[in-house]
Amino acid sequence: MGETIRFRLNGKPVALDTDADRMLLWVLRTDLDLTGTKYGCGEGLCGSCTVIVDGRAVRSCQMNLGSVQGKEVTTIEGLAQDGKLHPLQEAFQQHGGFQCGYCTPGMIVNAYGLLLRNPHPTRDQIVQGMQPNLCRCGAHTRIIRAIETAAGQKGASHD
Repeated sequence: MGETIRFRLNGKPVALDTDADRMLLWVLRTDLDLTGTKYGCGEGLCGSCTVIVDGRAVRSCQMNLGSVQGKEVTTIEGLAQDGKLHPLQEAFQQHGGFQCGYCTPGMIVNAYGLLLRNPHPTRDQIVQGMQPNLCRCGAHTRIIRAIETAAGQKGASHD
């Protein structure tokens, strides 16, 4: 049966009366109309559904809503502030770190999580940190350049 789940979403309090076993991905997309987080494989392998929970990148297709009770969740929509793109979003745009754009939100959010843990990663650390996210278009080189650019900007990992 339903219960009230409370958490912070993109800096704002949220309370939902629903089944705690529902996957976070579907709650974000259907209940909260945040469609930037994408459904990819449904197995937690591709990274299209990546969000940040308490500072860590996680796969929202594998996380039930009850597990975010009392936590902070950040989606791609929460990175831009006051109408200004986050430095990672700007860098992805500058370097063409996307083609079809389907994996882009998960890539950016995963990169954000990487920069939260390590604000100045080496190229090898970026490559290793981004390996779990898949891109069929082959934009990986541009994605890595975008993350390197964003890591060099003050405030790229914090807002």
